[in-house]
Amino acid sequence: MVDWFDWPSIRNVVEFGPGTGVFTEAIVERLHPDAKFFAIERSSEMAAVARARCPAAKVIEDSATNLGAICDAEGMGEIDAVICGLPWASFPESLQAEIMQAMIDRMCEGGRFATFAYWQGVVLPAGRRFSRRLKASFAEVGRSHTVWRNLPPAFVYRCVK
Repeated sequence: MVDWFDWPSIRNVVEFGPGTGVFTEAIVERLHPDAKFFAIERSSEMAAVARARCPAAKVIEDSATNLGAICDAEGMGEIDAVICGLPWASFPESLQAEIMQAMIDRMCEGGRFATFAYWQGVVLPAGRRFSRRLKASFAEVGRSHTVWRNLPPAFVYRCVK
């Protein structure tokens, strides 16, 4: 999820849905010393877990739909990179659209976005809708190889604005 980013050059990094903090930990290890970073977690319980795992990370309890206001409050201009652990295929169309638009509006040209998907979710209507939304929102949309050892099997969407 995180190796695809050009860590020496990115300065404004956001994580959506850090959950247990697995990706958060990897992000914090790679951040440039001058980079700004925060994670947005809606669940107070999961935010506490992520904070305990990564005390150096700023984990904000809020919704990714409020990205613009959160960036303003954190003094973050355009975003260079978004790493996302949100379950897109389980979201209704309206929530997918709202989060995606908030992110696109704040990303710089050439900004990068990575999120994972489970293969069984790709065939669901919400998963297909999300794939179409990515193609409509980004100049480039690619996929990593499938991680078959993951249960269920998953891959990473890698997108460039």
